[in-house]
Amino acid sequence: MAAALANDNHSNQLVMSCKQKSSLWITVLALVLGVYADFSISATQEVKLKPKLKSKEKARTTNPVDGAAEARLIEVYRMIGAADSRNALRKAEKLVGDYPNFQLAQLVYGDLLAARSRPLQNIGDVPSDMAKIGAQNLMDLRAESQLRLAAIKQVPPPDAIPSQFVSLSSRNKHAIAVDTEKARLYLFENTTTGTRLLANYYISVGKAGVGKTVEGDQRTPLGVYFITSNLDPKTLKDLYGSGALPINYPNVLDLRRGKTGGGIWLHGTPSSQFSRAPQATDGCVAVANPDLERIIRTVEIRTTPMLIGKNLSWVRPDKLASQKKQFSETLQTWTNAKRNGRENELLQFYASDFSADGKDLNSFSMSLRAELKKPGSKPASLKDISLIRWSDEADTMVATFGEIPDGEKVGRTVRQYWQHRPGGWKIIYEGLV
Repeated sequence: MAAALANDNHSNQLVMSCKQKSSLWITVLALVLGVYADFSISATQEVKLKPKLKSKEKARTTNPVDGAAEARLIEVYRMIGAADSRNALRKAEKLVGDYPNFQLAQLVYGDLLAARSRPLQNIGDVPSDMAKIGAQNLMDLRAESQLRLAAIKQVPPPDAIPSQFVSLSSRNKHAIAVDTEKARLYLFENTTTGTRLLANYYISVGKAGVGKTVEGDQRTPLGVYFITSNLDPKTLKDLYGSGALPINYPNVLDLRRGKTGGGIWLHGTPSSQFSRAPQATDGCVAVANPDLERIIRTVEIRTTPMLIGKNLSWVRPDKLASQKKQFSETLQTWTNAKRNGRENELLQFYASDFSADGKDLNSFSMSLRAELKKPGSKPASLKDISLIRWSDEADTMVATFGEIPDGEKVGRTVRQYWQHRPGGWKIIYEGLV
């Protein structure tokens, strides 16, 4: 009898333990999916959820290190893959304790709790009634999970850079590349010894995807852009998180193509969310607040390019040497013609559909002639040449350089847009930065 009672006791404890785990799992997933039913957690349970953050300041103090949360989540994934569920659960518990607004981590944590009492069928394996109510959130979190996992397998080759970065100048101390298909942002440092990858982060783009064409289409633009300013986070809504770095959309190429809209930023996330769904913004690029804070601390205004593309192609810098050499020779020929005042030769470099600051080729030619004939003007040399290539329906090279008069230490910064046309490269825009 005593043995039977002991067995019953043990069975009851197991049942209670499973019930407690199930209750906690349902509560975790209810919070993650936004299903705010009347759930409660027993005070006897060893795992307690922290309340949601309600301010930017709390978000900053809770998430002090860029990339750390994702690295810890990936570690949990690796443990799950190695069937080390005990340590995975322990790591996940600590992760959601440190980052309570990291919804994907909460989802994984909930799954690990559920897995202790029953087999799982999918990421976010929730009861059907809960899944229906939080269907969109669940779908978004699964998509985010797949993208983060894919990033482990699709790491860029060592010492490789996006093929668009033909040549970064010494003034481009840093550069950013966004791969919208992979939902990743890559932060580079450019030094005298080469360009190296500093970090890469998960990002969110427009609700309607990419390829912005008109104002309000909720798409993220594709192209070569530059960071234009750093907005004070105190002036921003909580939606933008720790800050915002506007870019120069629409750029010259966008305007020529009739694209409209503006206010495209690289910004953070609301205090209630560590990260956002893969497609969640009105056209901006959003990263987790600690990641944005690292970027803001690192990059420079006006000189930092931000490339936004789909399925970036990665190459070793030496593979771009021939492109750099060929275009540099074209640019040098343009420079020599200008230095020597060879007006007719110089104008051959400009496309018939050239336009800049409201001037067509004819009116620009008049200004150029006046500049060449201006008394006391000195011939100039080019310095700090940056070449970034963008290929879609047209092959475009964005060239930025310093134009320094002979004998002077400083000059003006010029940006040209060249397009490959029948017969060679032609300038379609030229202006000061």
